[in-house]
Amino acid sequence: MNFLFWNCRGLGNLRTGKELEVVVRAKDPSAVFLAETWADEARLKEIKRNLEFENLFFVERNNRGGGLALYWRNSIDLNIETFSKYHIDAIINKGKADAWRMTGFYGEPMTHKRTEAWSMLRQLSNRVNLPWLCAGDFNELLQSSEKLGGNNRSQNQMQLFRDIVDECGFVDLGYVGPQYTWQKHFTDGHSIWERLDRGFANNEWLLNFAGTKVHHLSSDTSDHRPLWIVLEGLEFHPTAKPFRFEEMWLSDPGCAEIVEAVWSNTHNYDPVVEVM
Repeated sequence: MNFLFWNCRGLGNLRTGKELEVVVRAKDPSAVFLAETWADEARLKEIKRNLEFENLFFVERNNRGGGLALYWRNSIDLNIETFSKYHIDAIINKGKADAWRMTGFYGEPMTHKRTEAWSMLRQLSNRVNLPWLCAGDFNELLQSSEKLGGNNRSQNQMQLFRDIVDECGFVDLGYVGPQYTWQKHFTDGHSIWERLDRGFANNEWLLNFAGTKVHHLSSDTSDHRPLWIVLEGLEFHPTAKPFRFEEMWLSDPGCAEIVEAVWSNTHNYDPVVEVM
């Protein structure tokens, strides 16, 4: 199972729609979350037909900007729970033992209003106690090293983001591919690169999908890279290639709990563990 999250920067551009079709055909995601669709209902339904998805839920654009959309296939049991201009929240396999939560998120683009988006994340965190995957364009950095070029990011601004990430119990899922997911090039020759798009998950979700990878794909039509998130559960076989421990887990206080759960589930095997 895999999912696509992308700030597409407008579906009115036919080239963007075509690029989306190419990516969907190549990766075959179960669901696609799009931010900044800049599109009306007719265009979103046209994209649905072109992508050959059975389902669509969308948040209307604000005048000519904004707009969110979630497309998904009948092959997954997905129920929309809540939505706003910042998010679409859904539960997979609702009411079942293996239920989990997926939220497509779009952070406030205006710095002075960004706390509104963090307040929404806080509300979402308090709603449902389930394994939780939250991904999208957060329009903010966790640390200075996630930016190249331009003025330094405000430490207070990044701290507010770090605070809400901690409140939600999120672990950054890391990435495969180029570091930066957004870029801007100016006529005077200088450029800015930032990692604005990412995937988060809570400890409960990681217990079920610890092998998940977030891939930063390329794009010719948007200044944001699509996130292709491939879900993988905990499966160990004596003849399989070594399990690779992710260093990002060490920064989370729940790491010990996850390792203990993995150990108890695999005590009959003797896998080779390679620390990267």
